[in-house]
Amino acid sequence: MKILICDDEVLIRDVIKEYLIMDNYEVMEASNGIEAIDVVNNNNIDLVVMDIMMPKMDGYQAIKEIKKIKDVPFIVLSARSEEFDKLIGFDIGIDDYVTKPFSPKELVARIKAVTKRTQNELVTYKYQTLILNDSAHEVTIDDKDVFLTPKEYDLLKYLFQNKNIALSRETILANVWGYDFFGDERTVDTHVKTLRNNLGKYRDLIKTIRGMGYKLETRE
Repeated sequence: MKILICDDEVLIRDVIKEYLIMDNYEVMEASNGIEAIDVVNNNNIDLVVMDIMMPKMDGYQAIKEIKKIKDVPFIVLSARSEEFDKLIGFDIGIDDYVTKPFSPKELVARIKAVTKRTQNELVTYKYQTLILNDSAHEVTIDDKDVFLTPKEYDLLKYLFQNKNIALSRETILANVWGYDFFGDERTVDTHVKTLRNNLGKYRDLIKTIRGMGYKLETRE
């Protein structure tokens, strides 16, 4: 599981990172909201730990922008303990609110609780009658099963998670096949071709970005 820590204080990021790595989480970092948006754009992030008071773009604005990209769980870190500040966070869809100073062990426990809760929820990605039900690990079109290989399924899920975003072949390869994959970028092209064929009438949802890669375009 990949966690993004966004905080302008290096020491706080380092402490959280150390505890998360001990629990076998993969950790990425950002020092402000703009960097966080870029990280989510280019990586398959599973949860974001977000500070509020940061330069360039505050945490709440960053959360709003990230939610346009991907529906990812958020845990907010803040020195503000007032009820009003917490309500703002929950109104924009955060999953938990932790007040500074905090216990790193407690934060890790809260991360585990949020990820367990969100993973147990029904996760679906949908465009018209094309539905990817991640909880059941199935894809249907017009209520009929679409049979995909495991990698085609992962590719479609990743494209849905980053819908309307142009993704390079390198980014897709890293996030769907993994950084330790030794094949080349033509692997992406081959799987996109077979995935398109399996999607039938929805094959044109996957757009080719000439000289770059692909995107799943769901704008109507």
